[in-house]
This record gives sequence, structure tokens and C-alpha cells, in this order.
Amino acid sequence: MSEAASVPFSETKAPESADRLHRGALGLVDISASTMANIGPAYSFFFGIGFLVLTAGIAAPLTIIVAGIAIALLGNTLAQFSRAQPSTGGFITFVGKTFGGTSAVTTALLCGIGYIIAISSVLAICGGFLSITLKYYFGWNVPWGILSVILVVLCVLMMIRGVGVSTRLAGLFFGFEMLVLLVVSVAALIKNGGHLSFIPFEPSHITNGFSGLAAGFPLAIYLFIGWENSAALAEETGNPRRNVPRAVFLSIALMVASYVLLSYATVSSFGYNAGKVGAAEIPFLTMAHNVAAFLAVCGYFAGMTSTLGVLISAANSQSRLIFNAGREGLLPRWLGKVHPTRRTPVNAIFAFIAFAGLIIAIWALAHVIGGTTGSMDPVNFFVESSTMGTILILVVYFLSNLALPFYYRKFRPQEFNVLKHLILPVLGLIAIAVPVYYLAKPGQAAPYDWFPYAALAIVIIAVIYAYILNRRDPSLADRAGSIVADE
Repeated sequence: MSEAASVPFSETKAPESADRLHRGALGLVDISASTMANIGPAYSFFFGIGFLVLTAGIAAPLTIIVAGIAIALLGNTLAQFSRAQPSTGGFITFVGKTFGGTSAVTTALLCGIGYIIAISSVLAICGGFLSITLKYYFGWNVPWGILSVILVVLCVLMMIRGVGVSTRLAGLFFGFEMLVLLVVSVAALIKNGGHLSFIPFEPSHITNGFSGLAAGFPLAIYLFIGWENSAALAEETGNPRRNVPRAVFLSIALMVASYVLLSYATVSSFGYNAGKVGAAEIPFLTMAHNVAAFLAVCGYFAGMTSTLGVLISAANSQSRLIFNAGREGLLPRWLGKVHPTRRTPVNAIFAFIAFAGLIIAIWALAHVIGGTTGSMDPVNFFVESSTMGTILILVVYFLSNLALPFYYRKFRPQEFNVLKHLILPVLGLIAIAVPVYYLAKPGQAAPYDWFPYAALAIVIIAVIYAYILNRRDPSLADRAGSIVADE
């Protein structure tokens, strides 16, 4: 048994100060802006709306509203856990504290792998989008891989420098992209004011009815990935029991309203023609160019700042999940070290980015070996890696919703509320089941047809590894959730 395993639970409750992050560095506005920057409305909408309209039809705004309701159900779960036990470990802490050491390690592995795969898509697209912009306006053919490396290094330096600096920079990027998105959308609605209608909000215009809604649902859900960002910043947030839940619901509400406006402006500017929307390379930028050329320029800049904002905010929050797992001994302990003066989880940040970069390298090598280098572009990788990562993240969402009623019945029975702690999480489980089915159903094109099997293999391996580790070190159950953000 390891040395850590011999430490009693009462001693692990208060870790050494050397392992703590910069407490109180962030406020409600900071973590809300970071959460919305992680969602990256420009980045997500630019590359998602075309696929969503082709799948669900012109009633894409209605699909987004339904997805927003589903995300709000998940938000309730995160908020209820954060009120009771705010933790940098987020879902890992919540599931592990409820079901024990095996579930804690399993969730830590699924979170780590899922988010690393997902962030690799951001690493690729940040350089890819800049490459697209430089080629479009200047005719320069700069390899996107080189641009990605430069931008990622700069962002990592900011993240290491301090959570306050990097989070506010991501918030600044988010503010700029939202300003551009809103100005372009309003301008497009004014220009097309003569033929505006409520067609996008009529269920009859969803392609193939409920099946079309369900098929487009995973794409709409993906628009909101990152909504859980604030939970991982709990330790660095003042009054996390209050501010984390507020940031969760505030971010979801603002993003739903924004996406509805953006999607309505887009489909109306294309004359409610789903084929035209799907045929455009980036529909929103085409719409912006049709309104005014200078707005298209602003749109490209907004896309660039959005990808950088997503990279900074996502890597900040998600690396903290594996940092906390390392600090509590659920993952290798070297991941749980902080910079002695900056109080940032340097090892976790480096590992997070390095593994994501390795995924891109393996993907590129596979294309070279397979002789398909012609399709080796960042947009392809973005769609493929984000889909694979989302499957694993949805499994974590499922486990968290499943854990909520058990957690409150076990640890806080006097606070148990049937609506908040049972009915809403059950509805959340149902909401998660829909995108999981459509992401995993047979008959999809390669490589999406083998993603579900890869995800299942990862889950099985994670469970086996966690079970063996828990048998060797029974104190894992005590260490999961032993570090509370405000204690």
C-alpha cells in the first residue's frame, strides 16, 4: 500500500497550503465570463449551425431552445452539488463522493480523456481558423499546424502566469465576440425585415418531425459544451457555494438567448432555405458579408478571439479537474502540484495540452500512413475529435445526474427535495439519453461508426483500472472529495 493510503481521512481533509490554488482570485463576473468564453458562441456557432440546419431543418432555433432546456436540467445537478460541496474536482468529486473510490477514479479517467480529446479540436481549430483568415484576406498559405503551436504556447504562458490574468483575458475575448455576433445579427434582421416570420419556431418545419429534432439534438447540445466551466474554478472563486450556481444558470440563460437570436438571423438571411445554409462554408460569415464587408472582417476576428477564449478558459478549467484528481491521489500525484508563486496547476496544464497535441500528431500520422493527407484539415479534425470527446463527456454527465439523489439522501437527507434532487436529475438522464443514442446508433459514416465502440472500450478499461486501484488502496473512497473549495 502506498504512503498516501496510510494517511487517515481526518488528515486528508485539510491539505497542505502548498497544494492549494489562489483562493478568492475570481468573482461572479469572472467565472461567468470564463464559462461563456469556454462555450465559445462564435467558435461553436460558426462550425455548428450549418450541420444543425441540415439535420433539424429551418426550425433550428426551436431545436436550440429544447437543447437549452436539457442543459438547464444538467445545470441544476451541477448547482445542487456545488451548493453542498464546491470542489475544483467538479464531476469527479461529486460522483466519487457518492459512489466511492472506483467511481471516482473511473470518472477522473473519463473526464480527463474526454476533455483532452475535446480540447485537441480547439488546439487544431485555433491555428486552422487563423490560417483560413490569412488565406481569405491576404492569399497567404500558412500551415495551420505552425499557427496552432504558436497560439497554444502563448495561451499556456498566460494560463501559467495566473488564473486571474488568463480568465479575464478570455472574458475580454468573449466580450468582443459577443459584441460582433449581436451587431451582425441585428443588422441582418434589419436588412431582411421585410420577410421575417415565425417559421423557424414552428415544429412543422423541423425536418422529419420528432426524429429530425432528436437527430439534431446532439449538435445543439454541443453548442453548449463548456457550460460546466465554473465548477472547476470553485476553489479560486469567492463564495463558491453561491457564485458557482449563479454562474451556471446565468451562462446557460444568456447562451440560449444568444443562440436563438443568431440562428434566427442566419436562417432568415438565407430565405429560410436549409440547403443554402448547409452549402455555405461558414453561414454566419456569409450572412455578415451580405450585410456589409467590414462586418465580415469583424466576424473573422470574432472567430479568432473566440477560439483563443475557448482554449484559455477550457484548458484552465479542465486541467484543474485532473489537477484535483492528482492532488487527492485519484490520478498520479505529480498532476496535483502548483506553481510556488503563481498558484497555478502547471503540471496538469502541461499534461493536458501535451496529450491533446499528441492526439493531433497521431491523427496526422494516421492520415499520412493511410495516404489521405488531402483531408487532413483542421475543420475535419475539429468535427471528428469533438464528437468523440463529447461521447465520453456525456457519460460523465449521466453519472453526475445519477449520483445527485443518492448524494443528498446519503449526506444531506434533511435538505433532500423531490423536485431538485430527484425529478430534475431523472429528466436530465432522459435528456442525455437522446444525444447518446444518435451519437452511438449503427450505420454512421466512418470514422463516426467506430467512435461508440472506442468510447465503450475506454469506459471498460477505466472501470477495470479503477477497480484494481481501489482494491489496492481502499482509502481512495475517503480521498475523493476530501478537499472542499471554501474550507
